[in-house]
Amino acid sequence: MSGAEDRLLYQDRQLKITVCPNPGPPSVALIGEIDASNSPAVAGALASCRRGAYIVVDIGRLSFIDVSGLRVLVMPTLPPSQRWIRLHNVTPHQRRLLRMMGWYYEPRAHHLPA
Repeated sequence: MSGAEDRLLYQDRQLKITVCPNPGPPSVALIGEIDASNSPAVAGALASCRRGAYIVVDIGRLSFIDVSGLRVLVMPTLPPSQRWIRLHNVTPHQRRLLRMMGWYYEPRAHHLPA
């Protein structure tokens, strides 16, 4: 999900968030680490680019994520029908963490830009 059209959405010492606006749902890439120090900023950044039913969030380049970051991405307090983040490039380690937390990860169909 990286390309010349990507726009920087957020950056701190640990994390960079870029968004690639496209005709479909926004595609967001998370690169680096998410923990309690930046998870509120991640939540705000993701909400700021939502313009439709959902956004696609590529988490394949996260090197670390704690429970606060998982909660931002999984939205466990919302019913599944109201969750507007669709995870993309979930690594085996991240999938294992989600299952350990009792948040079963099931890929959803979505279209990514070419």
